[in-house]
Amino acid sequence: MSESAVPWVQRLKMPHTLVLVWLLVAIVLAASWVVPAGEFERSEVAGRQVPVPGTYHTVAKVFLGPETLLLSPIQGFTEGAFLIAFLLVIGGSFHVLQESGAVEFGIARLTRAMAGRPALESLVIPALMVTFSLAGSVFGMAESMIPFVVIFIPLARNLGYDSIVGASIPFLGAAAGFAAAFLNPFTVGIAQQLAGLPANSGLGYRVFTWFVGTTVIVAFVMRYARKIKKNPELSPVRDLDLLREAADHGALAHGRWDTRHVVTLVLFGIAMAGLVGGILKLKWGIGALAAYFLGMGIVLGLSAGLGPSRIATAFVAGAKNMVGVVFIVACARALLVIGRDAKILDTALQASYLFVSALPRGIAAHLMFGVQCVINFLLHSGTAQAALTMPILAPLSDLVGVTRQTCVYAFQLCEFINPILPTSAVTMGVLGAAGIPWERWARWFLPLMLILVALSVLLLIPPVFFFHYGPF
Repeated sequence: MSESAVPWVQRLKMPHTLVLVWLLVAIVLAASWVVPAGEFERSEVAGRQVPVPGTYHTVAKVFLGPETLLLSPIQGFTEGAFLIAFLLVIGGSFHVLQESGAVEFGIARLTRAMAGRPALESLVIPALMVTFSLAGSVFGMAESMIPFVVIFIPLARNLGYDSIVGASIPFLGAAAGFAAAFLNPFTVGIAQQLAGLPANSGLGYRVFTWFVGTTVIVAFVMRYARKIKKNPELSPVRDLDLLREAADHGALAHGRWDTRHVVTLVLFGIAMAGLVGGILKLKWGIGALAAYFLGMGIVLGLSAGLGPSRIATAFVAGAKNMVGVVFIVACARALLVIGRDAKILDTALQASYLFVSALPRGIAAHLMFGVQCVINFLLHSGTAQAALTMPILAPLSDLVGVTRQTCVYAFQLCEFINPILPTSAVTMGVLGAAGIPWERWARWFLPLMLILVALSVLLLIPPVFFFHYGPF
């Protein structure tokens, strides 16, 4: 196929996220030379400093030199040291778990066992999608579920479904949990920390959101799966599945259970329960969470028999995978550094406040959701997006009468649109592994995306109108 015949969305090449954020740093620095400087008076509310509406006033202009373009990201590293350490440790610890092979082996064995029992067939899709949803919600499974796509596609075909169902089990399962997360350290955890909120705040409503969001997505996939099993010709990828049918054989694991795999999986389950307890009961901060994940990685590595040197190698490799995110976070922090030092951050807040305050409070929250969806098209790292937007939108929520928790919630819900974005590395990675063209997937997923956007709009209403004076 010639390059001109390839759909434009597949030829679309977005700049690296780090380039986009660094360009924003340059734009903000240039804006700081012309935007008036100003400040709000601040008062302490619930242990944090919040701007007081109506107190904005101009101050003497502060000019930052061109060297700030290089110095501000370095300052972003120093000011975000705890957050950066946390990200590196998270990446290292989960790579140790991945290196053990326990999770992949366990899921492969589970799917094979269920596929061999017709009485359990109806439970395959909901049980596995809920499992992946919990993984997305609790520890932010995203890119790491891509290898599972090649396991579940042959499973789905063996059950009479198609490649879309096979890809949806891990992909949309994890995406449901990631968007409707209640403990995801990469999105909810980081956003709440940047917004100055306790790690477990708003947990009850987030659990409700996870249940509703996961139920909607699972029901959509199951309804489609039943339709395809009844009439396979309705599948958008029927021709592709017929061509690849022979390649499916042997894709499932057939090995016996290994004692170390079992022990590692049990310890991982215990570790996740301990994580929930630490957040809820002990009120762990980001430093304690980083230490916990570091210890978890070491214990899981030893239980899997990796040995100290292999654990260290895997940990470094996992941490290395987070370096790109770390640089993005540092550059995003640089935006805050420039805005604060040039005293234009409050000016931007005042301008946003004048615009948003003219709208009903409910519209303001939904406007935040819309803004986050637009940003999500360009910036696919949930952590980077939180670092970029929370320093602006969290204080803005104080000014317009929307709780910071609602602001974080609006940010989190925008992740529901990720599975359709052709600029998302995760989406295109899944579709590449599944051999599904983007345009066929997009046509199939579009109705579900519209349902999820409508659901997000509805879910944003209670935090604005009913929980405004409560814990949310």
